[in-house]
Amino acid sequence: MGYKSIRGKYKKSNKENYLTLVLLHVLLAFLILFIPGFSKVYFVFVVLYFLYRIFSAKDVDKPKEVIFACCYVVGSEVLFRMTSGSFFYEGSKYLVILFGLIGLVYNGLSSKAYPYLIYLVLLVPSIIVAYLTIGFDSNFRTNIAFVLSGPVCLGISAIYLLDKKLSMSDFINALLYISLPIITMSIYLFLYNPSIKDVLRGTQSNFATSGGFGPNQVATILGLGMLALTVRLFMKSPTMTLKIFNGVLLGLISFRGIVTFSRGGIVTAIIIIFAFLYLLYRKSTSKMKGRVFYTFFLFGLLGAAVWIISSNQTMGLIDKRYANQDVSGRAKEDLSTGRVTLFMDDLQGFIENPILGVGANGAKELRLKKGLGLKASHNELSRLFSEHGMFAFFILLILVFIPLLYRLENRRNIFFYSMLGFWFATINHSAMRIAAPGFIYALALLNVQYDKRPIHRKRIIKKR
Repeated sequence: MGYKSIRGKYKKSNKENYLTLVLLHVLLAFLILFIPGFSKVYFVFVVLYFLYRIFSAKDVDKPKEVIFACCYVVGSEVLFRMTSGSFFYEGSKYLVILFGLIGLVYNGLSSKAYPYLIYLVLLVPSIIVAYLTIGFDSNFRTNIAFVLSGPVCLGISAIYLLDKKLSMSDFINALLYISLPIITMSIYLFLYNPSIKDVLRGTQSNFATSGGFGPNQVATILGLGMLALTVRLFMKSPTMTLKIFNGVLLGLISFRGIVTFSRGGIVTAIIIIFAFLYLLYRKSTSKMKGRVFYTFFLFGLLGAAVWIISSNQTMGLIDKRYANQDVSGRAKEDLSTGRVTLFMDDLQGFIENPILGVGANGAKELRLKKGLGLKASHNELSRLFSEHGMFAFFILLILVFIPLLYRLENRRNIFFYSMLGFWFATINHSAMRIAAPGFIYALALLNVQYDKRPIHRKRIIKKR
């Protein structure tokens, strides 16, 4: 059998496997909605399945399996939260940390990763301050877990993944693992709320269109799904059939993200998608640039269609939302929907406690004592300064400059700016409420290896 025949069968098999996985995750949405408690069964299966894959893999393949496991957990976190599948609210962050630690035991860490060990140490003083302020009671663990599980998740992920080698095809597969549970969540949202018009109450974020859960988190993870499906549309859709199929999936996810009325996740998605497309175009050959441009034209038509449908289904309210207007079309005074007030309140905490800060979760506790309600900060930068004091400067220096310095010596990762951009944009509108920004940040630190084409040698037939 010739190479072309084998390659053709391999491609066909990959396509069938992909379609099967997508259909399976569509089915999961129905099972979660109609079978009570199924979400918990699904969660347990995910944990056991990926632990088995990690432990049974060869040491050389463990980094890949750890990444796939973390990607799936990151993609499914909000789904498990909205359907009460996880046994702990921060359970997905704990799983990413656990998978990362298992990887470190087997594969170790790069000598370049030590700044992130320092980063983890810099988080400790805030725990001590919190202990002295709050005391060690039942709320101490939950308070610490709420604000530090995200930063620790980032730290462990970065320590493990920095300079780890991963092929481009495996990176694209990692994005597939992110997108699969997001497809499940999108279908679940359609089943939970089939009629958008029936639940419209204004131009504010809508819980009903977000599966009864926080619109900010839902839009954030759907925005990440938009990036994953865009990558698949441009890099893993060789036939028109696959282009249409992936385009439809991308359209469905985008529509559900837009109608949450939470802008942060969608604006972030647009930014990181264009960052990816820019690097993809720059790195493409002349022949490939034509294909990219052609796909981009279809991509633009899809985007316009999704927005028109979203506008129609929301009776024009989504247009007013993004124009920062109320139902009557009047401009709202506060574009940030209260986030600036929380930001300034955090900075006040830093001004009053510039050395050690107010301690982990201290900013929220202080707002409660002031009678401002139990409001958590939406901005990780202001929270860092408020709760960590002067240590926040060193934390930010590590988080911002280590990836940029690594980029100077390794420019192969075409997803670098998308991954780093997702982290930075997300922590500025949703802090680190979910595991996604911390782990996606770490993906920017991978040493991406381009797949080598096999060398075909002509068979030499000796003449007798």
